[in-house]
Amino acid sequence: MERSDLTNRHSVRVAILTISDTRCFDTDTSGAWLQQAVEKDGHKLIERRLVIDDIYQIRATASNWIADNNIDVILTTGGTGFTGRDSTPEALAPIFDKHIEGFGELFRQLSYSEIGTSTVQSRSLAGLANHTAIFCLPGSTGACKTGWDGIIREQLDSTFEPCNFIQHVVKKDK
Repeated sequence: MERSDLTNRHSVRVAILTISDTRCFDTDTSGAWLQQAVEKDGHKLIERRLVIDDIYQIRATASNWIADNNIDVILTTGGTGFTGRDSTPEALAPIFDKHIEGFGELFRQLSYSEIGTSTVQSRSLAGLANHTAIFCLPGSTGACKTGWDGIIREQLDSTFEPCNFIQHVVKKDK
């Protein structure tokens, strides 16, 4: 996107949460890629954090960000699969005010062309809570690219028509 195009867009404030029992900031390629994508599109990164795949640590971090008027969007990466420790959907779905049902469906449709039927093991989801959009992506960098480039980027673009999520995440203290 050209820099001049960014001047006509509404920027959002983003927090990125990597959910992993094995990664640190040095090995968090997915979180790093999302940060670069967010900033490249003219949005502002407010915070980036890693937590272990624990329902209550995930929920506590997201809840604090949802209550923060300086955060409009939360992007999570990791914890959406079927392994014993994958718990992002269990942690975050209960705190959504509204579920964005089509997000997971569209993510899996886009992902199918890349990884075939393995996409059925993705429990990617999204929702709104306290005027904060929350998009939960798998932990691979490729999946983050698919989610950002194929869905999230346009939905966080105030000029994208016929609709986008900007009107739903505008907060009074902006």
